[in-house]
Amino acid sequence: MKIAVPREIRAGETRVALDPESCKKLIQLGMEVAVETGAGNAASFTDRAYQDAGATLVADAASLFASAAFVLKVNAPQARPDGTHEADLLKPGTMLLASIFPTRNLDAVQRMAGRNITAFSTDCIPRTTRAQAMDTLSSQANIVGYKGVLLGALELPKYYPMFMTAAGTTLPAKVFVIGAGVAGLQAIATAKRLGASVTATDVRPEVKEQIESVGGKYVGIDLKQGASAGGGYAAELSAEDKALQAKMLAEHCATVDVVITTALIGGVFAPKLLDEAIVTSMKPGSVIIDLGADGGGNCTLSKLGETVIVNGVKIVAPLNLPATVPTHASMLFARNLLNFMTAFWDKEARRFNLDWADDILKGCAVTHEGKVIHGPTLKALDQTQGGKA
Repeated sequence: MKIAVPREIRAGETRVALDPESCKKLIQLGMEVAVETGAGNAASFTDRAYQDAGATLVADAASLFASAAFVLKVNAPQARPDGTHEADLLKPGTMLLASIFPTRNLDAVQRMAGRNITAFSTDCIPRTTRAQAMDTLSSQANIVGYKGVLLGALELPKYYPMFMTAAGTTLPAKVFVIGAGVAGLQAIATAKRLGASVTATDVRPEVKEQIESVGGKYVGIDLKQGASAGGGYAAELSAEDKALQAKMLAEHCATVDVVITTALIGGVFAPKLLDEAIVTSMKPGSVIIDLGADGGGNCTLSKLGETVIVNGVKIVAPLNLPATVPTHASMLFARNLLNFMTAFWDKEARRFNLDWADDILKGCAVTHEGKVIHGPTLKALDQTQGGKA
């Protein structure tokens, strides 16, 4: 079976789906791997490194797609500068594995269904023990949490740690992390390591021990209804609980120096948690790092991909932070894909085993046999076609 690894064309993307090490391991399993020339350059992986790993280099993306039985990508298929679309370059029957975020990329999903592509989305892989090693959401969220704290340190007009000097003592900065998923827990741990005083909250009170285990102090509300969607994801709050949460956030944000938001509903869409009233109540010089920007932003005043200042408060809404650490981000992403491919690879027949009884495969399949088969994506398509979205 021939695997194709194209160069990513999403604006600002520096990652690549396979690093040379994972490429070599797939070849050792009996697969052929072709890599587009220059695909790994931005992540510091040279063409020569791929050749040394046993891969074939292909200069033309169209030829690469046309020759592949299975395509590995970082992002969903994108529109190309020449007016064509990557999905339209895939030959019918091709399989594709990428972080598609299908409910965000409905056009790409429909194009793949129309071309009879069997597409698997790594961000839809069930969060089970067996699937942990395939979970790109977690591997990339670790980077997001880490980089978010560093951005806060760069933008804050204060130190993070306490310093005792001959000129006097500076007190540690107060950092408040909203959301205690993978990104949030990494943010808490990183801010603590840098010497900040860290508090954190989450709508799932069961994560209190996790927050405390990485150095944060838990603050929260008593929910009227449960807010866990299962699998480590948070669900949307009831109207009553939203009001309680807003009051708590307003009171706490007014006392801190840096607010780092990481909240996502179902790991996909960012709920609006910080409104103008909360922002204007914060101290001048305070910083908001909106790590929900890729999902639409947690702050109503965020401008996605930009930095704005409102009433002396700096709001930073970075997009695609994993692309700012492309070497390690690509290595981790590639290992996730390698583990997925290995789990379903039939060594004797040298083919990918489409085992539809398997919960992982079934859970992350988006399109197959000309149809969209992913439940949430079907729902999003119905809403769009019905004029509701």
